[in-house]
Amino acid sequence: MSTKKLFKLDGKVAIITGSSKGIGLAIARGLAEHGANIVLSSRNQEVLDVQVNQLKKDGLNAVAHSCHVGDENQRKDLIKKTIESFGKIDILVNNAAINPVYDSLENMSSEVYEKMMNVNLKAAFDLSNLCFPYLKAEKNGSIINISSVEGLKPSLGLGIYSITKAALIMLTQVQAKEWGKHGIRSNAICPGFIKTKFSSALWKNEALLAQVKNQLPAGRVAEPIEMSGLAVYLASSAGSYTTGGIFTADGGHMLI
Repeated sequence: MSTKKLFKLDGKVAIITGSSKGIGLAIARGLAEHGANIVLSSRNQEVLDVQVNQLKKDGLNAVAHSCHVGDENQRKDLIKKTIESFGKIDILVNNAAINPVYDSLENMSSEVYEKMMNVNLKAAFDLSNLCFPYLKAEKNGSIINISSVEGLKPSLGLGIYSITKAALIMLTQVQAKEWGKHGIRSNAICPGFIKTKFSSALWKNEALLAQVKNQLPAGRVAEPIEMSGLAVYLASSAGSYTTGGIFTADGGHMLI
């Protein structure tokens, strides 16, 4: 088999949470461009429908199933609808995350803590377990957890977010260790400074942006599409011997 063919995802079915925009949408498009049938998911069905229509216009195969990943019943419904649409699941990308408060730990309420743990960590745990029987049945499943460099090296004001992303990294490694015997691979991508709506408060800060350009080896903020190639690798046969990996795509952030 040629290396080029290793990246083909023809016939594969992928769920991508938080995929109405940003990194999630970029990864979804990347998987679809390599042949996967994709399930876009976020809280807003109308926004999802717009994105699916655009993907279809581009000749890609996609459906949209809304899901608030913080809601247990909606998580179950997402898996049910995916099976109804495609009959199987090969790839799960746990991308959805929140960071509603930028503040120090002592100012964080228990409500904010619980909400962030539920969306950023518990949802990934539960969705992975819900997908497990289908990934196991295919004997070639791939879970991609979107963590963050904040889970490896915390920044001021992002404490709870960092905690959830660090825990997601460990969840990835436990999944890889326990589920490898079932042909399931699990890997984590840790993006750095990416130009998304989620991080707009950071990249719209001129002082911080200047600091990034001066200190970051790459000297710039990345675009969401720059995360898609790594996801395609991890989802495809090209990454068939890769599991339990923690991959930074951060422009050199971990070096400074």
